[in-house]
Amino acid sequence: MTIPSAIAALQTLLGEGLSLSKSDLELHGQSETHFPLTPPDAVAYPRDTQEVAAIVKICAEHRCPVVAWGTGTSLEGHSLAVRGGVTVDLSRMDKVIEVNAADMDVRVQPGLTRQALNTELRATGLFFPVDPGANAALGGMAATRASGTTAVRYGTMRDNVMGLEVVLADGQIIRTGSRARKSSAGYDLTGLFVGSEGTLGIITELTLRLQGQPQATAAAICAFPSVGAAVDAVITTIQMGVPMARIELVDAASAAAVNAYADANWPDTPHLLVEFHGSDAAVTADVTTFGEIASDHGGTGFDWSTKTEDRNRLWQIRHDAYYAVLASRPGATAVVTDVCVPISRLAEAIADTQADIDASPIPGPILGHVGDGNFHAILLVDPDDLTQRQAALDLSHRMTQRALAMGGTVTGEHGVGLGKMPYMLAEHGPGWAVMSQIKKALDPGDIMNPGKLCQHN
Repeated sequence: MTIPSAIAALQTLLGEGLSLSKSDLELHGQSETHFPLTPPDAVAYPRDTQEVAAIVKICAEHRCPVVAWGTGTSLEGHSLAVRGGVTVDLSRMDKVIEVNAADMDVRVQPGLTRQALNTELRATGLFFPVDPGANAALGGMAATRASGTTAVRYGTMRDNVMGLEVVLADGQIIRTGSRARKSSAGYDLTGLFVGSEGTLGIITELTLRLQGQPQATAAAICAFPSVGAAVDAVITTIQMGVPMARIELVDAASAAAVNAYADANWPDTPHLLVEFHGSDAAVTADVTTFGEIASDHGGTGFDWSTKTEDRNRLWQIRHDAYYAVLASRPGATAVVTDVCVPISRLAEAIADTQADIDASPIPGPILGHVGDGNFHAILLVDPDDLTQRQAALDLSHRMTQRALAMGGTVTGEHGVGLGKMPYMLAEHGPGWAVMSQIKKALDPGDIMNPGKLCQHN
């Protein structure tokens, strides 16, 4: 059995729904970060679950690798076809199937993006809260257990996926979970597939938990003299029980990049960007409390607004910070890495990382979802300079070792993909072998996104 024989069978099945064009293959071989171009042998565009199942059955029969693709916004090479095979692009499966407003849940197809879902929900007074920044596909967000700026209040995809439809490695279709708010019925198969990065099956439908639109929303920004002062303000805010909807850190280098890219006028110092949700009275009280905390920790220029246009501009600037940092070094690519540590160790972890970057030959601005101890370093390198690339990988390695020593994790939200595979044993110990056993049980032929997340030998 070979990949060409699988492609021949898929051409018969899909016709124009299977692409072999060089441009399409290269598009699906790209990564948002430093990983090299790795095109698949073919790209399939299924229209429904039955076609996904048929594609997987053919690939299983021919021992052909299968890699699911959402919008390609992952940062650790999750969707690269490192062993060739067929990329299954789910972008045509992008429908809202059913909105259950009374129960505050929704059923969607995997190719639907989070922004498209929230546009569809506007008339209901509900919204889907998980916001990783990129306008990612919801199936991919579940597969990578995405989180982002609002996780401090609303949780990650793990907390907001109630059930799934999944095509397994033999083409079998299963459903996990339900629309009930809790269950004691057996293993949590939904939790197993959320974060599995396409290595156990392809998600073809999701049931998601929704939230009510808050009566009032306010966003604010505040400059601080140091990262340590900003993080101390975060810790105090959390310890006082102020219910933050978002609390984001940008360091001085990121602020400078944002100023140049977005025509902002932030001081070139660390900043906290925050948002509050609730009633009018509660939001006003929370903003006042945070302003006092920020002042106590040296914060200046505290500016807040309830105007939609002001809030949207602030968060658009934050979401574009990665592109602002890239633009600060024209021609550069980035090794983008994230770690997550207990909140009490966050200031120390960031300070040590900053010192490490300052001593290196490359720049590395830092951004963070500091409300849950998660931060990112964007390590900028000349793509043709192997010395710089190695320096960035060495910095990333030391970040992971530091996080593990502090009781944290090597990735808070980017996932494992290719980049964090070398650290799975250090983080999980014998538990990593258990993951491999699960993989072998569900995918004995190792066709589902092979070479990612766990070993199969």
